[in-house]
Amino acid sequence: MIDIKLIRENRDLVKENIKKKFQDEKLPLVDEVYELDKKVREVQVKADGLKADKNKLSGEIGKLMKDGKKDEAEKIKAEIAKTADEIVKLEQEQEELSTKVKDIMMVIPQIMDPSVPIGKDDSENVEVEKFGDPVVPEYEIPYHADIIERVGGMDKTSAGRTSGEGFYYLLGDIARLHEAMIAYARDFMIDAGFTYAIPPFMIHSDVVTGVMSFPEMEAMMYKIEGEDLYLIGTSEHSMIGKFKDQIIKREELPINMTSYSPCFRKEGGSHGLEERGLYRVHQFEKQEMIVICEPEESMEWYEKMWKLTVQLFRNFDVPVRQLECCSGDLADLKVKSCDVEAWSPRQQKYFEVGSCSTLGDAQARRLGIRAKGEKGTYYLHTLNNPVVGLCTQIGNWLKSLNFQAKSTLISA
Repeated sequence: MIDIKLIRENRDLVKENIKKKFQDEKLPLVDEVYELDKKVREVQVKADGLKADKNKLSGEIGKLMKDGKKDEAEKIKAEIAKTADEIVKLEQEQEELSTKVKDIMMVIPQIMDPSVPIGKDDSENVEVEKFGDPVVPEYEIPYHADIIERVGGMDKTSAGRTSGEGFYYLLGDIARLHEAMIAYARDFMIDAGFTYAIPPFMIHSDVVTGVMSFPEMEAMMYKIEGEDLYLIGTSEHSMIGKFKDQIIKREELPINMTSYSPCFRKEGGSHGLEERGLYRVHQFEKQEMIVICEPEESMEWYEKMWKLTVQLFRNFDVPVRQLECCSGDLADLKVKSCDVEAWSPRQQKYFEVGSCSTLGDAQARRLGIRAKGEKGTYYLHTLNNPVVGLCTQIGNWLKSLNFQAKSTLISA
């Protein structure tokens, strides 16, 4: 959510940003929220004036009563009561208008960084750099689901009976591989100076709307029926929510944490041959990294964070590349984002294994995450990036490992 002052002072900038994101349908919202905000302030001025009048009249009553002018005092009391009713009506009007302003502001996209390439969708994302050489071995690489099946590592049939489509049991060595990857990712991030955390796996709706946009929420989140709770789609949600309505001491910044959690997602969409196995599942586990920092440090942390993903995968000799997300592929809360993609020798293409984002003060503004400086309180910046996602990406790891000879898994 952008600062309302930007709407008041530079509507053209906000509109140009919307155009660059190819969301022209949102352009009328800028003028609409501008007029609503103007009405809010007009009502506020009127209400403040009436409150001042009310206070002034209240001060006269005691004097009139002391002077024995009871009738005049009663008239002023009636006038005060009438003024009080008008104030209540104005406050109700102001609240209604302010709610409309907030609802619209939640839809208007965050201002992108000038370096973001302009493009309509992910097909126009820009490759920035490659790390390692993509190689296709001479031997045939089985699909990850076939590898797992050969070692008896997964049971989706039984999971279908207990939980439905999109769930699984992991068994034996594959379950051990799963745990080993979690442990490796956790320790990798701790060694990089991040504080380890295990957060709540459910969060309130005001945290959900604080960390993500409404379309994302509808597409991803599972609601706990009858309660104000949602299952998290990633631990970023509860980790950023940890600092809701907090004024953080400047000496405590930056806050950099790495968190483990199960993740729950609706995961609608295609389920083709190359998405069988451990793709499009409703439950998986993930190691995440989040940073809360001073505004002037956010781009420095952005660079550090995506490079950590590259380093982790290069530790396994997996070729990866960095892909800059274009304007049309950038979620509304994000200022800048890039994907790290790993090379799949089986499919002979890259696929996403990490997505690093700086959200500027968008989440902090929604959740009230601030620090206090010489000129008062101000909103901090938030960033996030997955370390590794499991089990959705366990198949990615298996198929992206650059086997120089047939491994035990493949030949089993």
